[in-house]
Amino acid sequence: MARSGRNVLVLHGPNLNLLGERETGIYGVRSLAELNAALRKKARELGLTLKIFQSNHEGRLIDLLHANRKWASAVVINPGAYTHYSYALRDAVAAVSLRAIEVHLSNIKKREPFRRVSVIAPVCEAQISGKGFGSYVAALERLAKG
Repeated sequence: MARSGRNVLVLHGPNLNLLGERETGIYGVRSLAELNAALRKKARELGLTLKIFQSNHEGRLIDLLHANRKWASAVVINPGAYTHYSYALRDAVAAVSLRAIEVHLSNIKKREPFRRVSVIAPVCEAQISGKGFGSYVAALERLAKG
């Protein structure tokens, strides 16, 4: 499938499949299915086409980036804990040469010291965190503006 300037790959990293169950005081009570539904609705409003995936496996996230690099014009990625140490994922984001926005549900700058550092952010045009589902929505809005 040919690349369109409106195609966005959304990648959810490890443990996001447990949204609504895990550490609800930090990540909220809404599920991944609810997040994906909200993203699809927002994408329709913005005229974007999404492909959404979640994986707990670093290599799978890299494979998804590689496989969708010619379809997507941009990627919204929540690398989960890979944010802080996955140079392999960082290199994959850089290698595909897509607009990339790193997102996080919680404000990683106000969390444990190890969570405050992102090895992914330097290869992204922005990092949006601390807005819950709104972090993803803000990323889509930014991408839709061009």
